Amino acid sequence: MHDIRAIRDNPEAFDAALARRGEAAMSQAVLSLDAARRAKIAAAESAKAEQNKASKEVGAAKGRGDEAEFERLRALVSDKKAEVAAMNAEAQELDAKLTDMLARIPNNPAEDVPQGDDENDNVEVKNWGEKPAFDFKPVEHYEIKGVKPGMDFETAAKTSGARFVMLKGAVARVHRALAQFMIDTHVDENGLTEVNSPVLVRDEAMYGTDKLPKFGEDSYQTTDGWWLVPTSEVPLTYSVGGDTLEQSALPIRLTAHTLCFRSEAGSAGRDTAGMLRQHQFEKVEMVSITHPDESDAEQQRMVGCAEGILEKLGVPYRTVILCTGDMGFGARRTYDIEAWVPGQDCYREISSVSTTGDFQARRMNARFKPEGGGKPQFVHTLNGSGLAVGRCLIAVLENGQQADGSVKLPEALAPYLGGKTTLTAEGVLA
Repeated sequence: MHDIRAIRDNPEAFDAALARRGEAAMSQAVLSLDAARRAKIAAAESAKAEQNKASKEVGAAKGRGDEAEFERLRALVSDKKAEVAAMNAEAQELDAKLTDMLARIPNNPAEDVPQGDDENDNVEVKNWGEKPAFDFKPVEHYEIKGVKPGMDFETAAKTSGARFVMLKGAVARVHRALAQFMIDTHVDENGLTEVNSPVLVRDEAMYGTDKLPKFGEDSYQTTDGWWLVPTSEVPLTYSVGGDTLEQSALPIRLTAHTLCFRSEAGSAGRDTAGMLRQHQFEKVEMVSITHPDESDAEQQRMVGCAEGILEKLGVPYRTVILCTGDMGFGARRTYDIEAWVPGQDCYREISSVSTTGDFQARRMNARFKPEGGGKPQFVHTLNGSGLAVGRCLIAVLENGQQADGSVKLPEALAPYLGGKTTLTAEGVLA
């Protein structure tokens, strides 16, 4: 949510920020609606003052026996009361329209975000790891001989339809091990607090984390109004919704491993094979609530936490800063971490780490009290994948595949797999 006062003070800067995203200028429409709202509020206040004045004079007229004046003033009070009610209702309607308009306008990009139209204009800032050299043609994860027994798309399609998978046996255990490894690393080494969060949330939580109203079609809603979370960013971030925190409580660093649900609206025909793009998947999420002065440094810290998971697993990756045209709606700056997937001979996103500034905090009214005193300020919120478990499974399987159809697994997972380090060509752990 944007600060209406900032738009009033500098509409040119607001429009310039939208232009960087390829969006049309909006300041005139916003300020026109704002002016109408403020005018209606002022008119209601003026009418209320006239009502109050007339109310005081009614008794005086009655006291001196001036029935004509008494009746006139009583009628005036009644008329002003109705007028005030009508104008307040109109002001509330204009306020709702303004709020809805502001809620649909994307966040302003940070100054250091590169200008661009799409993913082709993203800028690589780091490249880590040596891509595996194969003496055979590597295949995609679902084509690896040892993986096939444990990755059942047919049964999932029978029970649920397209874009679902049933993981079985050794593959399911490797998937579970990855999630446990990620959570343990974030808690034990990165200082995050583990949360077991709900996957059903209310409208307020989705709105506060900028998933509503514009992106409702991207998520699933139950018949009784709850939303299935697209990511645990929603409950973790909204956990401070409506709160006024002590500055000493910041930063708050949280992590959760949950199921996530996305309709994948608009992705028809993309990544239909394998488990790269699913309606239901698992993710380990990181969320930070910070002081505004610390949010940029916190984003770098979070990027390092996500990168560290891949480095421990020995998965080659690159980190890119997204350009203005590829950045998400609520983000002020985003770094994508892309894992190398030999089966597709390319990098694919496995984590996205974003700072939203005070964009989400304004929507959910999350503030803190400055230690030196003064007016409460909005916190800054950040979120990032640490990592997407299914996509990490894909990267581990494809980078570790062997000529005989087996998979060499990362040593970091051995403690979670009973010391076993290989998925055999028969689909069992050894």
